[in-house]
Parts: sequence; C-alpha cells; structure tokens
Amino acid sequence: MDESESLSHSKWECKYHVIFIPKCRRKTLYEQLRPHLGQVFKRLSEYKESRIKEGHLMPDHAHMLISIPPKYSVSQVIGYIKGKRAIHLARVYGERKRNFVGQHFWARGYFVSMVGRDEESIRQYIRHQEEEDKRLEQMQLWR
Repeated sequence: MDESESLSHSKWECKYHVIFIPKCRRKTLYEQLRPHLGQVFKRLSEYKESRIKEGHLMPDHAHMLISIPPKYSVSQVIGYIKGKRAIHLARVYGERKRNFVGQHFWARGYFVSMVGRDEESIRQYIRHQEEEDKRLEQMQLWR
C-alpha cells in the first residue's frame, strides 16, 4: 500500500509521532480548551501543507501522528502550531484566567519520533493512550 504524497517535483512519505504538553502540565485551563484544540491543530497544520493523520488530546498533553512534507522541518511545523495557538489563547483567555502568563501556554520542548512502516501500531497507541494511563493510575493506587 503506497501512501506517499507529492509536491511539484517529489514524492514523499514523512510521518512523525509528536507529543507536547501545556506549560507545567496545567490541567485546569487545558481541560476547558481541549474540545476546541483538535480542529484548530488540523487547520494550522494545513497552513504548512502538513496533515494530522491521527491525534488525541489527553488531559495534560497532546499526541499526534502528523505527515510533514520534506520542505519543512518538524520544528518549523510544531513551533508554528504551538505558537499560533498560544497567541490566540493569550488574547482570548490571558486577562480572564489566573496563572496564564502571556503567550507561554505550551512547554518549550516536545517529543518526536519518526514513523516507519509500523504506522498502525502508533495509531493504536495514540487511540488507546488515555485508557492505558487510567489503568496505570489505578494500579498505582493499590500500592
């Protein structure tokens, strides 16, 4: 199954598993915004000719399987998505919410891993991560 995409002079298949968190894993504001972030992430990624193939917003972090053309670096696209979203959040929520400092909503770094031919296992991981986290939390309660 060939899922390569193309630009004017090249064919490519560059997929990445990316995870990033709100600064200090701030759950209170993030929980309120969580339902709206998915569509915004998809729209912002399209501005950089990228496509979010799979994604899940956890209570304190975001997972995504994203396809990025080789003319952009991963840091350009993820920085763009995080930056534009943080600016919007600062404008909308900055003056109304406590503990929201300027445009620093996302933590500085992120995790990225290239996805090879095991794309389906990454998709399954992203889909079921929330249940797995709850299961692990439950196991720790019994210790």
